[in-house]
Amino acid sequence: MTDVLFKIAGGYVYDPINGCDGQTHDIWIQGGSIVPPPTDPDVRPARTLNAAGLVVMPGGIDMHCHIAGPKVNTARKMRPEEKRRAAPVMRTANTHSGTMGSVPSTFATGYKYAGMGYTTAFDAAVPPISARHTHEEFADTPCIDKGFYVLMGNNHYVMKSIQEKDPEKLQAFTAWLLGAAKGYAAKLVNPGGVEVWKHHQAGNVSGLDSVVDFYDVTPRQIIREMAATVDALGAPHPVHIHCNNLGMPGNWETTLETMRALEGHRGHLTHIQFHSYGGGDADENTFNSKVAQLVEYVNEHENITVDVGQVLFGETTSMTGDGPLGYFLSNIYGTKWFSADTEMESGCGIAPIKYRNKSLVHTLQWAIGLEWYLMMKDPWRVAMSTDHPNGGSFLAYPEIIRLLMDRTYRRDMLKTVNPHVRERSNLYDLDREYTLNEICIITRAAPAKMLGLEKKGRLNPGADADITIYTPHENKQTMFELPRYVIKAGEVIVEEGDLRQPTQGKTLHIAPEYDPGIEDDISDWFEQFYSIRFRNYPVTAEYLYAAEQIRCGK
Repeated sequence: MTDVLFKIAGGYVYDPINGCDGQTHDIWIQGGSIVPPPTDPDVRPARTLNAAGLVVMPGGIDMHCHIAGPKVNTARKMRPEEKRRAAPVMRTANTHSGTMGSVPSTFATGYKYAGMGYTTAFDAAVPPISARHTHEEFADTPCIDKGFYVLMGNNHYVMKSIQEKDPEKLQAFTAWLLGAAKGYAAKLVNPGGVEVWKHHQAGNVSGLDSVVDFYDVTPRQIIREMAATVDALGAPHPVHIHCNNLGMPGNWETTLETMRALEGHRGHLTHIQFHSYGGGDADENTFNSKVAQLVEYVNEHENITVDVGQVLFGETTSMTGDGPLGYFLSNIYGTKWFSADTEMESGCGIAPIKYRNKSLVHTLQWAIGLEWYLMMKDPWRVAMSTDHPNGGSFLAYPEIIRLLMDRTYRRDMLKTVNPHVRERSNLYDLDREYTLNEICIITRAAPAKMLGLEKKGRLNPGADADITIYTPHENKQTMFELPRYVIKAGEVIVEEGDLRQPTQGKTLHIAPEYDPGIEDDISDWFEQFYSIRFRNYPVTAEYLYAAEQIRCGK
């Protein structure tokens, strides 16, 4: 960050939050923030970047990905065959070396996000007991601001509080847990189902009214009470929900019931593509899209937002806090498999997968994701994601943009996939083409709004000076793959495709207020059930700061 006055001159500016749709004007930067133009005509910027003819947008925001923590570290170890095949990130005067594949190393993750014009990313599933590990990896991930969501949907203390019908205790614990982990939002993964998996071979919940062993609560209760709790806390982002029955034929009914279970409270349904399937009994011949039914409900209920979880064809790694899903996928694909149960809190499943364009199921998954983008009336309530790496790499975002902006290209792609997709989905009949302004919304402005990030996803004075500048191109994939400039906190870090000035970025977290009297009860719970002492569990601000300083060499 520098206090030097810096001017971006004459670009076509896309800033949907402020109603700017390609108008030409200048942007002034100082001290890592966007500032008003100087009133004194004699004031001159120390540097002027000529953006005439170029497209200027806020830095991209990936609101749902998997880039840090124990599960990601394990997935890297599981895929040595990928590391051997993928070209590494080479060490230069400005970069460390890094490995690629579907689960890149920490250094490569930061460099590749920045090289694509993204300046902020949120890991979507971290057990709070693993928060230190995640923060250490964040400190090792350059160029972008980072945050994570705290897993709570199978937390024993959460279920106990719901069972006891004690909303005040649930609210205080949720606030304490977010502050202790230095997390950003509350996350539910297969609420209740992961806990059932721990007690029964190949177990899971069948629906929202299944009862979770030992706690006598249901997924419906967990969803409703956690949504109410997050709203009562005034958290910037609503409860972030990975629905039950992910990936199962017929799961659209569970997804619809999840939306209803919110009972008007805010809720963000993540990787919605994986939850929009018709059919039954794992029979490929009945598998079909149910986006039309679900998108109708979302369009009519403004309390709900979604990200897509777009599938791309090719090899990747499934990585989830949904332990039973990991087991299911390993059986489907016949691959190696990793599973972990995190004491008192969550689970994990990892398995390599490959999406094939001749597979009817995989083609439908690809089509269903695109249907969500194209059928949502309000682009402000849908965000771009691949659930990296579950549906594909975050590096596929430019390809998704081309599919959304170019109807001809989309139909050409439909000619290369399983032809029965036309009978089972609405994709072929969708003529909509996204505009640059709408792309800016779903990749920048909408994620910022959904996350309550008041200084990101916009270009007004006071906003973070996280800015990406693109060269217009007829092929929108080419345009978005290689920005001309990427500016992070007011510094040009990427220029003409080369990393010029790596930066560390911030860790984004919240600390809601709560009654400190709850800590005695939480301490007793820890001493009785956890293998870690209560006093050693929270991540302190001093620890977080020290980790970032060590990475920066200070």
